[in-house]
Amino acid sequence: MAPRPNWKGYLKLSLVSCSIALYPATSERERVSFNQLNKNTGNRIRYKKVDAETEEEVGSADIIKGYQVDKNVYVTVGDEEIEALQVEASHTIEIDSFVPMNEIDARFLDSPYYIVPNDKVGLDAFAVIREAMRARKMVGIGRVVISKRERPIILEPMGKGLRGITLRYPYEVRDEKEYFGDIPDVKVAGDMVKLAEHIVDTKTASFEPAAFVDHYEEAVVDLLKSKQAGRPVAKGRAAEPPSNVINLMDALKRSISSEKESGKETAKAQKTKARKADDLRKQPQFRFPIEGGQAKQGKAKPEAKPAAKPAPAVKPKRKSA
Repeated sequence: MAPRPNWKGYLKLSLVSCSIALYPATSERERVSFNQLNKNTGNRIRYKKVDAETEEEVGSADIIKGYQVDKNVYVTVGDEEIEALQVEASHTIEIDSFVPMNEIDARFLDSPYYIVPNDKVGLDAFAVIREAMRARKMVGIGRVVISKRERPIILEPMGKGLRGITLRYPYEVRDEKEYFGDIPDVKVAGDMVKLAEHIVDTKTASFEPAAFVDHYEEAVVDLLKSKQAGRPVAKGRAAEPPSNVINLMDALKRSISSEKESGKETAKAQKTKARKADDLRKQPQFRFPIEGGQAKQGKAKPEAKPAAKPAPAVKPKRKSA
């Protein structure tokens, strides 16, 4: 089934507007998730909402929101009061300004969305806004209300659509000075930096998300498959943490040597893979599939055997007088 949009509304730039829909660009449904069970019965655990003092179960109709202002003192708020807080432009993303993407601090980036036109009437307006940003190499900044909360959002061209990324507010981003302030200043030797730069150069590559491997997820899946099949589960051993570097210069030199060997092994493996692929292309193709293949063809006719040569005639022996 096609995913459902998280939000529907209008994109507006000055007096130009069009109908759009927002779809989440990420998903966590593919991850393995567990249920909590009673180990004695195998039944799932169900949680009840109970009063902290009386320990009696409380129905949903009797539950309200409260903000704690002191110990056991709360300011209560009803759902109807929350609903009455009408946020301006709750169904419209109005682009307020345009900025270069490289000026946006990555700490403010929150959740990504795909933005698509929601009807054919606004296709031209959508394309005009998209191409104007693409031409100027700018991203738009606006506001969107998702799940009753207003969030800043950036919009940038992405193929035939737009990518939206909600932003965090400044109060949600912690000040780095609280963490970096106690780091002492260190004067680093220039030759050490050069060695480290060389290691960086040897490891320089293109960003390839397809190369990312979730080793934990793979281990969980293998565990579940083994238990389901009744096979014994192998116990892994935790990797030992690396020790502190005592001689930094020696560690850098050994790192460079290790990277060179690793590069040779990688190049050798790539050459071997390419050679095997080339050999496979040169091999003659089978006329018929091997036994057990899905494609079924007629059996090959057995080749005619050459006619057997007639046995030589045996002459009768003469009896001696």
